[in-house]
Parts: sequence; C-alpha cells; structure tokens
Amino acid sequence: MTEALTSHPDLPLNDTPAAGLPPAAPGVEAAVHAIADRSRAASREMARANRAWKDRGLRAIGAALLEHRGTILTANARDVAAGRANGTSAALLDRLTLNDTRIEALAAALENLAGLPDPVGNVVRGQTLPNGLRLRQVNVPMGVVAAIYEARPNVTVDIAGLALKSGNAVILRGGSAAAETNIALINVLRDALVSVGLPADAVQSVDEYGRDGANVLMRARGRVDVLIPRGGRDLIQTVVTNSAVPVIETGEGNVHIFLDASADEKMAVEILLNAKTQRPSVCNTVETLLVHSESTVLPAVADALRAAGVTLHTDARVTAALPSVETVPATDVDWATEYMDLDLAVAMVDSMDEALAHIRSWSTGHTEAIVTNDLANAERFIAEIDSAAVIVNASTRFTDGGELGLGAEVGISTQKLHARGPMGLTELTTTKWIVQGEGQVRA
Repeated sequence: MTEALTSHPDLPLNDTPAAGLPPAAPGVEAAVHAIADRSRAASREMARANRAWKDRGLRAIGAALLEHRGTILTANARDVAAGRANGTSAALLDRLTLNDTRIEALAAALENLAGLPDPVGNVVRGQTLPNGLRLRQVNVPMGVVAAIYEARPNVTVDIAGLALKSGNAVILRGGSAAAETNIALINVLRDALVSVGLPADAVQSVDEYGRDGANVLMRARGRVDVLIPRGGRDLIQTVVTNSAVPVIETGEGNVHIFLDASADEKMAVEILLNAKTQRPSVCNTVETLLVHSESTVLPAVADALRAAGVTLHTDARVTAALPSVETVPATDVDWATEYMDLDLAVAMVDSMDEALAHIRSWSTGHTEAIVTNDLANAERFIAEIDSAAVIVNASTRFTDGGELGLGAEVGISTQKLHARGPMGLTELTTTKWIVQGEGQVRA
C-alpha cells in the first residue's frame, strides 16, 4: 500500500489542493532555475545528436554502471540500512534495493535501448497539397523532461536512458530514501556522457534541494517542458494537482485477473503465481483475482498461492468454496488496495457482466487480464475493458517497457492524452509540422 501523504518525506504538502505550493527556501528557486536553464542548453545539443552518437552514450553508461557497481552498491547499502532503521516496508525496501543482478539488468536494458530505432525524425504523416506545398509531421524531442519519483534507483537509469535516446535532457527528483544511491548513479551517468562528447547537463538532479526543489520544479513552466510523476497515489495526485508544468500522469496498479469458466487449471496456476509472486512490489503485480462460479480451478490456484506465502483476502463465497484453505475476510478496502506485497483479494462472480462491473468499479486503469479458452469471452474482455493494457492468457507482469520491446519505460501512463500504457521512446517526443514550398502564398 502507498504511504500516507502526511508522512511522506518527499512530497510537497499543503492543506488543500487550492492552497498551492509553499514558497521555497531562499536561494532554492534560483538554483533550480539555473539547473533547468542548463538543461535547456543541453537539450539543444541532444536534439542535434544523431542516433550513433546517442547510442554511444547509452553504451558508455551501461559499461560505467558495471565498472562502478561497487561504489553504487555501497551507496545503496547505506540507503537500504537507513530505510530499514526507519521502518520502511518490505515492499518499498525491495524497490529501493540494488544488487549485481539488477545492475546487470540496467546495463542490458541500456544496450537494448541502443538497439532500438531512433524516434526523432520519424515521419508520422505527410502529403503534397494541390497547391504544391509539401507537408510532413515528424517526431521531435520534448526538450527538458523532469521526473519526480519515489525510492526506486532503477528509475533513475531508465528515465535518463530513454530521455537521452529520444534527444531530451532530464531533471530528476528521486526521493530522499534513495539519496545516496542516486548521487552515485547520476555521477556515473554524467561522467559517461562526457566520455563520448555529450553534455553532462543532459542528466541533472534537484535532490539536494529536497521538497523545495520538487516544488520549484513543478512551478517551472517555460523552463521544463513536461513533468512525469512516478510512484504511489499520493505522490502522483500531489504533482497532478499542484504542477504548473504539463504532466503525464502515471498511475497506481490495482490490477485484476479474471478466471472465466473455461480457464485451464495449469495455465491459471502458472499465471497467478507469476503475476503475484515474481515481484510483488511493482505496479503490474495482480492485486485482485476474480473467479467464475462455474470454474473448477479455484482450489488448485488457492493452494499454489498459499504455498507461495500469499495471504488470500476472500469474499464469503470464495471462503465457503475453500474450507481447507486459510483465508481472511475481504472488505471493500481490499478491492481498492494496491498491496504491493504477498496479499491478494479474491472474489467469485457469476458472469462476465459481473466481472466487468467489478473491474470498472475498482480498476485504476493500469492492466487487466483474462484467462480463458473461450474466444468470444476473450474478444469481449478486450473490447469492454478500458485500461492501458489488456492481457489474454498471460501474466500481468508483461506490462513493462522492456518486456514489450520498448527497451525501458518512464512509467505506465493511465491517462488518455498523448501517451497511454508503458511510456517508451516515442512517448518522450512530440511532433512538429514541416511545410516546404516554392513561393506559395495564401489566397
């Protein structure tokens, strides 16, 4: 579950949404504006960099992460120890923690990103008008991209890599819980950029200015082109409510899986175990299981989940159907909860209509999945579920930029404007119209 807004150390707090953001401490506004202005200058250099140059930068960052992993892991260990001492939940500690495997995965993601096509210059559409004007709409960098996110140091690398590949400069606010790790990572990133002739200021941070730095960043309209919040509901809604900079809203993941009457038992067990237990603390983990009353797979699924350590929060019908399985009673709070832990809400439904109604009532619009052998049910589920990702007969854990071939992601957008779902390279570009003529004038 997300932390309460009143206790979060990294959020700009205010009494009501109308109250606005508090003024920054003396000197912070000028310092953050100077960072943004350097980012603007760096963004112009990045916009001129061709694909080969940007890809060299990404590969240099990947190599530097591996070379300096000792320094990074030492810094991360200090953050994790501090988090544990402060009573940080196991789920948030998991998000905070780096290890050799995760650093190697970050380097591999950067290599994959380097192998993807450059979105900059891609022609979205074009035509020649009857008057001879030649039109093209092309993808171009956003410019200065800012991100405010919670204690997930992998996000520091993911966002920086995507911003660089798409020709942008990025300003990061990564949260005090990961302060030591982010300092180490950003130093590595900046040095790696310089090593290939790209501007160090293409990656900057306002972490040293704390909450005030985040407040100023949200007010820096004209200096920052787009702001992306990534984290729990409180952080996201605070940014959406208070930002003067255009925001791409990412969302929490109250994710559902529906097992219809035709669901295969082996498939259902494997999908649920993967979707719930592979990494419970992330946003594409399943949080609610809906089971058709005519399905026969519930006992096997429940036994497998309990054996994996999952606590089942069940409605009365599921509880009655599982007399030998330990469960706890579910309430409406459970249907609304993003646990980010080894907990799962489970309800029984009598029809597709009932499953769809439950999802519409409680979904955050992130990812929903169906397990079925009925093609008509699959097609109806696809057509009627209004979420950023809809999955048939596969784990919800695939709603991820890397898994979907995007190299990495800035976040999962649950809004409907500009970007929706995993936000990769193209989502960090905008477009411009290029009009070429031979002296034409408007009649």
